[in-house]
Amino acid sequence: MTTYRGRRRVTLVSLLLVVLAAALGPTPSSAADGDWWEPAARPVPDARIGVTGAPFTGTGDGGEVRGFVDAHNHIMSNEAFGGRLICGKPFSAKGIADALKDCPEHYPDGSLAVFDFIVNGGDGRHDPDGWPTFADWPAHDSLTHQQNYYAWIERAWRGGQRVLVNDLVTNGVICSVYFFKDRGCDEMTSIRLQAKLTYDMQAYVDGMYGGPGKGWFRIVTDSAQAREVVEQGKLAVVLGVETSEPFGCKQILDVAQCDRDDIDAGLDELYALGVRSMFLCHKFDNALCGVRFDEGALGTAINVGQFLSTGTFWRTERCTGPQHDNPIGPASAPEAEKRLPAGVRVPSYDEDARCNVRGLTALGEYAVRGMMERNMMLEIDHMSVKATGRVLDLFEAESYPGVLSSHSWMDLDWTERVYGLGGFVAQYMNGSEHFVAEAERTEALRDEYGVGYGYGTDMNGVGGWPAPRGADAPNPVTYPFRSVDGGSVIDRQTTGERTWDLNTDGAAHYGLVPDWIEDIRRVGGQDVVDDLFRGAESYLGTWGAAERHRADANLAEGASATAGSTEWNPFTSYAPGRAVDGDRGTRWASDWSDDQWLRIDLGAVHRVGRVTLDWERAYGRAYRVELSTDGVNWRTVWSTASGDGGLDTARFTAAPARQLRLRFLDRGTEWGYSLHEVGVHRG
Repeated sequence: MTTYRGRRRVTLVSLLLVVLAAALGPTPSSAADGDWWEPAARPVPDARIGVTGAPFTGTGDGGEVRGFVDAHNHIMSNEAFGGRLICGKPFSAKGIADALKDCPEHYPDGSLAVFDFIVNGGDGRHDPDGWPTFADWPAHDSLTHQQNYYAWIERAWRGGQRVLVNDLVTNGVICSVYFFKDRGCDEMTSIRLQAKLTYDMQAYVDGMYGGPGKGWFRIVTDSAQAREVVEQGKLAVVLGVETSEPFGCKQILDVAQCDRDDIDAGLDELYALGVRSMFLCHKFDNALCGVRFDEGALGTAINVGQFLSTGTFWRTERCTGPQHDNPIGPASAPEAEKRLPAGVRVPSYDEDARCNVRGLTALGEYAVRGMMERNMMLEIDHMSVKATGRVLDLFEAESYPGVLSSHSWMDLDWTERVYGLGGFVAQYMNGSEHFVAEAERTEALRDEYGVGYGYGTDMNGVGGWPAPRGADAPNPVTYPFRSVDGGSVIDRQTTGERTWDLNTDGAAHYGLVPDWIEDIRRVGGQDVVDDLFRGAESYLGTWGAAERHRADANLAEGASATAGSTEWNPFTSYAPGRAVDGDRGTRWASDWSDDQWLRIDLGAVHRVGRVTLDWERAYGRAYRVELSTDGVNWRTVWSTASGDGGLDTARFTAAPARQLRLRFLDRGTEWGYSLHEVGVHRG
């Protein structure tokens, strides 16, 4: 069974995931029997699907869509990292023998499969032949061979999956240091190629079914379109991005290599490509945010990569809350460390300092707000605790639901905040026993918020997937079995001369996703699978709510403001109006004492239900929000005695007010009270 440690290895190369496929049309085969789900022309020879029966269509009794959601996959990662890290293609106009063949340097015995033995140990030796024998790959622990062949994805769809997020992925540093490549290492160039090839794969599948729009593999760009696809019984494919330096936003010696114009141009370009969700940082600290560390030898190797890319190693500090990043630890990674300049060593880290000092930068916050403006969904996996906390603060301040955790790479203590916003959570594709245990741990939260569950396979993500439980394990998968909806019969999957059995082979490729779900049912019971079957509805619910979101007007912006005191400075102004000028680069600051106040005149009576306070370092531990219609009679509508700085959101029953007063009672620091911006909203 895959452990979290094995999964981190996966996620490490989970950064190598990208969308690919190349093609024109398929080779005609004998005519199908007329069933809409069977192609009129499938390439010959090809993989068998191993599923009979009609895919379910329509919606449930309440109009909800049904089906499983894979929130994190990398169909095209064979095109990433220089094009020679993941061997094999998800499809080829030349047929399966061309698609499922090894990288040329792996012949004759895998001796030069360098990345294979770097990430998986051993000497990397293996039988390189894919089609038709598949002696050594794909396999649950074969990390550099194609797992996303189109027919295997087709089998997962036939088994009940209805949403697939294809994360376009690459990493320029891994590309630059890897020995074998056939193209350049620019990350955005790779992302563009992977997007194009995903559309090519859609056209390839369409060609089997008679032309554009007729296939089961449908790229969608809004939630309504996705719902239509799922109602038709087809697979809705969403484009995401997971890369370390989006828009060229790396940092070198703490200096950003991008600006706001680069971010705007990058977001606009990705949106035009059809991308609707993305990570802002992944593996390496960049100009947008700090990352959640990897640990052990893998963490050391990535830390070396960070230094080679940015000139800085990870830096840690003690965590200020219950959440924490992964411990880096003292493990060595000799092969990686050899690449460091003479005299440079990976630093040691205090065991009790497990949080990245880097959070969300000013540019990162600009990118987050840009994603909200474009109604995109933000992936918080891989962000440092400090960055994630700020993102959740920003989303809560705006009531923005578009937040995703797609493969178990956030601190699990954030789960309820994600659900509270209306976000979506998926678990990494762990072994069934581990998966069930984690699903049961969060079941009460899903029941409370009325949400479904997802999985993130991270296939082609170089991490490792569920190992076989063994033919003698309790409650093994018995073939054939029925799909969750009861309408299809699923038998063992055969490709070429190889037939896979989940009990003895584990989750070797994407076609075994239905078998893995059946294993979860046998290990954990029907409840977990029912939650997964509600996953498509929940994911599309989050997406649709993000699309419908519109920012509320800030009633305080440009309003008249007064304060009980103002800190004097000969070089800049900290006047009360600086807290309502719409500029987060300015601030109001009080004298260095308790019992201070800030008063804002909204100019007219409005119904007020939400107030946001964006603190500078000098924050209030205890304070209250007061409202008045006449400036004489005040009533307290919200208060706290446990403020911790950052971005606070006060929500309360909306009430009429022209005047708003913040009464500050107890300081959180030795300084006074200092606010970058106060927002007042109708709620």
